[in-house]
Amino acid sequence: MLVAVQLATVADVDHEADMAELGRLVNTLGYDVVATVSQRRSNVSKGAVLGEGKLRVLAEITGGPGPAGMRFKKPGQKRDDEDEPEEAPESAPGDDEDTGDDAGVVHASKTPTLVVVDHDLSPSQLRNLEKCTGVEVLDRSGVIIEIFHRHARSREARLEVEIARLNYVAPRMRESSGGGDRQRGRGAGESQLELDRRKIRDRIAELRREIDGIQREQATRRALRQNARRVALVGYTNAGKSSLMRALTGSDVYVMDKLFATLDTTVRALHPEIKPRILVSDTVGFIKKLPHDLVASFRSTLDEALEASLLLYVADASDPTFRSQLDVTRSTLAEIGAEGVPYKLVLNKVDRVAEEDRTILLREFPEAILMSAKDPADITRLRQILIDFFDALMVPGELVVPYTKQALVSEVYEHAKVLSETYDESGAHLVLRAEPAALARLQSLVEK
Repeated sequence: MLVAVQLATVADVDHEADMAELGRLVNTLGYDVVATVSQRRSNVSKGAVLGEGKLRVLAEITGGPGPAGMRFKKPGQKRDDEDEPEEAPESAPGDDEDTGDDAGVVHASKTPTLVVVDHDLSPSQLRNLEKCTGVEVLDRSGVIIEIFHRHARSREARLEVEIARLNYVAPRMRESSGGGDRQRGRGAGESQLELDRRKIRDRIAELRREIDGIQREQATRRALRQNARRVALVGYTNAGKSSLMRALTGSDVYVMDKLFATLDTTVRALHPEIKPRILVSDTVGFIKKLPHDLVASFRSTLDEALEASLLLYVADASDPTFRSQLDVTRSTLAEIGAEGVPYKLVLNKVDRVAEEDRTILLREFPEAILMSAKDPADITRLRQILIDFFDALMVPGELVVPYTKQALVSEVYEHAKVLSETYDESGAHLVLRAEPAALARLQSLVEK
């Protein structure tokens, strides 16, 4: 069952899109959505997200005891094993959720075994909702972290996700800890809960050391590609980046119509290959309310975007909320410092967009590339756009490679477009076009 609060600042269409996205997230975990409870509030209740009326509705659907089973404490009262007290659900003037009617409720086709809330929950909110409903409760961050955990394939991705999971679990460990395991008396030592949390901190430190080693290796590999022409695909999850990657490079990149189907960065050469090569990389998808720990964890993965020569912002043009998804992409890239990298907007999946709507999109986004990753003609056109972009950065130059350094000729062909090659007593005369940095590097190699 999906649960969400629609705040006054959230429009109906955005709220509906958030609920639909949450449904797709839980579908990715293998669950079916059998009921939804949505309500308008001026703020999210500190006690249990919802007001008493909707909590009763929630309990009727799940078969839980409702607010009566939550046993709220007096304000300020605190158990030994808690960091904060539980609070009863409160209301504000104008809230419409305290009635037990069916407003904002889609009744269950089956009895839900999991409640998923489209907000980040504090430990006390999570505990209160589980007591009220009698079933397991997850918040949005918990769902996303679990998806990342299931989809991580590379060693680095698995380590990054484990750190995010441990950071998420640590403050919630008290949910399974009672007060009975606390050692009493002076000098009695740490409680089991404190020991468990310390073990988590130690494990996180160990994981970070492992990741540091992997990232040093990745930095070395990126350094070897620093003179290459690089394109990074960025955008909202499930916008079609992996399909586009496969079409542009002819690679066997994993493609699935699921959120966060791929988490690992893949780098392949543009196909058919040209000289100098253009490398294309696929990055982890973005999503609204992406847990900060995951953004931080995948910083090394997103470095591909930071160090790229060109970004392709890939958006699903058939999704009515793609404009807000583009805002998420831009804000996430700004968070890692990549907002200044040149970019082109790719509106993908136009095969699902009506002809009149395509015309509207072109008027709104005149510089955008409208295409479908499934259309070979569109892929050919995009490939040529990428080639033209890099060719426009090239400047003319000439190199004389002496016979004693003939091995450099292949290096020149690798990083420049050679227009002519002639020989005389001084060596090979190469007339070429190359990007300024590549030309300067090649000149320095010849003159050494």
